[in-house]
Amino acid sequence: MAVPKKRTSLSKKMIRKTFWKNKGYWTRLKAFSLAKSIFTGNSKSFFCRKYKR
Repeated sequence: MAVPKKRTSLSKKMIRKTFWKNKGYWTRLKAFSLAKSIFTGNSKSFFCRKYKR
């Protein structure tokens, strides 16, 4: 039979939320850094074709 769980404390909830937000922040930073290196042509870990204009 299912039993209701205890309520999560506010501090624990905020810690989890902050950790979740920070994970997104670092992912965004890495993606922006990769885009910048691709745009300048300095990327060593990502290969893309350069089209002639």
